[in-house]
Amino acid sequence: MSDFLLINQGDKFGCPIICEMEEIIASLVASHSGVAECAVIGINDELKGQLPVGLVITKDGYDGADEVLEAELAALVRSEIGAVACYKQTIVVDRLPKTRSGNILRSIADGKEYQVPSTIDDPASLPEIEAIMADNNIGVATA
Repeated sequence: MSDFLLINQGDKFGCPIICEMEEIIASLVASHSGVAECAVIGINDELKGQLPVGLVITKDGYDGADEVLEAELAALVRSEIGAVACYKQTIVVDRLPKTRSGNILRSIADGKEYQVPSTIDDPASLPEIEAIMADNNIGVATA
């Protein structure tokens, strides 16, 4: 969320601490015992600028319900960072939209059309994630 903004009573605030929020939240989400791999992406929000959403691959053998995992991760982030993190949504996926170098394609969540880079490792992951996000009414872009 390099362009993560907080909007308080109409005033927009962006700062290095807020810009690093995505990485901090991702490290907390990754610390959960049921999470094998994760990414945190920003979705557009009229009030906050952007809100974090976790894309999570669960560990083999994890048998907890997705709703329980989402609640546990939201509670974990809230307890460590506080309500300012606004982390409430987690989506369990089978694979992440990564490039060959391991970077996450974050533009899938901004609600705008995007270009699939030639370096995307698994292009089939994109429609799967878009469908899951649409089913959960989370901002979705299309390739």
